[in-house]
Amino acid sequence: MNDKESRLQQVSLIVLRTLVGWHFLYEGFYKVIAPAWSREGVPLGRWTSAGYLKGAAAGPFAGLFHRLADSPWLDKIDLLVMVGLLLVGLSLVLGLFTQAGCVGALFLLGMFYLSAIPTSGTAQTGAEGAYLIVNKNLIEAAAVLVVLAFRTGRIAGLDLLRTRRVAVRTEAVAS
Repeated sequence: MNDKESRLQQVSLIVLRTLVGWHFLYEGFYKVIAPAWSREGVPLGRWTSAGYLKGAAAGPFAGLFHRLADSPWLDKIDLLVMVGLLLVGLSLVLGLFTQAGCVGALFLLGMFYLSAIPTSGTAQTGAEGAYLIVNKNLIEAAAVLVVLAFRTGRIAGLDLLRTRRVAVRTEAVAS
């Protein structure tokens, strides 16, 4: 592998990490700022995961998700989802605690996937297209797995500065 390819690969991994991070960050931000306004100027209600949980039609945990939607813990679940999305997004965009951010992203994406495993192969209400087994959550999880495997915090981001600072301190102590 020559230097140009290596640099291109590194930039590609950082772009991938940043785009996935932005997706998480914006999803979390949007849920926090809701209620928002519709295009027609009508106020929208506060975001809640109830509709998503109640819509869990297929998958091994559908019953659990339905019960969670009707549970007194729903407000806490909503808060955890919003905070989780924001923290994962910030982690990946900034390249700070990147490995932990990737694990958090994989957990959230796993829950989102398990709550609505696409098994029909036909278009679903509210979905962008027709999915059979593979959907955007599974694809994004694969992208996060690549970011995790290549430890992109060592390429660029605040993790790189953090590890350099630790290395400098270690060298100073050893001298």
